[in-house]
Amino acid sequence: MSTSANSQAVTYAQATGTATAADTGDRITWVKLSLAFLPLATPVSDAKVLTGRQKPLTEVAIIFAEIRTREGFEGVGFSYSKRAGGQGIYAHAKEIADNLLNEDPNDIDKIYSKLLWAGASVGRSGMAVQAISPLDIALWDLKAKRAGLPLAKLLGAHRDSVRCYNTSGGFLHTPLEQVLKNVAISRESGIGGIKIKVGQPDTAEDIRRLSAVRHALGDDFPLMVDANQQWDRDTAIRMGRKMEDFNLVWIEEPLDAWDFEGHAQLAAALDTPVATGEMLTSFREHEQLILNNACDFVQPDAPRVGGITPFLQIMDLAARHHKKLAPHFAMEVHLHLSAAYPLEPWLEHFEWLNPLFNEQLELRDGRMWISDRAGLGFTISEQARKWTVLECEFGERP
Repeated sequence: MSTSANSQAVTYAQATGTATAADTGDRITWVKLSLAFLPLATPVSDAKVLTGRQKPLTEVAIIFAEIRTREGFEGVGFSYSKRAGGQGIYAHAKEIADNLLNEDPNDIDKIYSKLLWAGASVGRSGMAVQAISPLDIALWDLKAKRAGLPLAKLLGAHRDSVRCYNTSGGFLHTPLEQVLKNVAISRESGIGGIKIKVGQPDTAEDIRRLSAVRHALGDDFPLMVDANQQWDRDTAIRMGRKMEDFNLVWIEEPLDAWDFEGHAQLAAALDTPVATGEMLTSFREHEQLILNNACDFVQPDAPRVGGITPFLQIMDLAARHHKKLAPHFAMEVHLHLSAAYPLEPWLEHFEWLNPLFNEQLELRDGRMWISDRAGLGFTISEQARKWTVLECEFGERP
């Protein structure tokens, strides 16, 4: 049936009182994907760089999705990749994006399933779902905008702000003197916690840097460390015990991200909480993490696990098992999701993505605050458009 004929049929159904939600529901008419590369001012190194497993990080690939409907609603979402992967995520998203056309944007679970089946041969984790992420996030952004609510309020917020800690000032490539300056600047800006990287080839250097930061912050200011999967089980238990006296909020990624048994043993052995999960790329992997009692803090990443839809499943399972939540990166999305978690969470502050958007989040009194803007509350900046290297469109602009 042509678009004109379909419209006539809907009009007739409405006039005769026989219209259903399927007859009158909104429909997706246009989808746009774009790939941009966000340059970092300073190359970033963590433990994996110092041991030769990775090169320093110099840019972040951003995959945007923009969705519009015939009733004039629109949504924006994004995924990302550090180092390799951005081109692949964009390519797969391009393969499946036309499956959204003519779908009711409210039927997010139905659409998610359709997108999974569109790419069934490449699986349900990793790049396969990271290509779905920008589309799924855009649909949730659109749904909240349709309701005239911030996404957190649409989901049902437990709080209007979330405790927020900073990571970007404590990378291993940064000299200790500068780390201490960064810590002071972050604290003065209103940050609620500080995380520094550990995992030096010389473990004594980790303790020296940690001691200096703890001294600068005082005994009670929230402090975390992140080993970026650097240690084996024996090293992790030794370092964990050495760090017990530093009153840490958590030790992050002490082991390989998929060593659920090792993380469970470590979490049981230490008083300091263990945090992990940022590298996992599906609900099922997080299910293994949670059901194996392999951490105290779960750290899912919505763009990495496939979007908001699977993230909500992870949140539900984590809450039922009384796990604390500290999502990785992408605070623009995770602020809303964290606000809807029943247990008090932590939000990771990264200023890296600020140039991509026209709007910014408010940091105050150690917390990130939800704005009154509908949806995620962001629009893509002209700078992001200038960094775009590939783009494609499906359907027709309404």
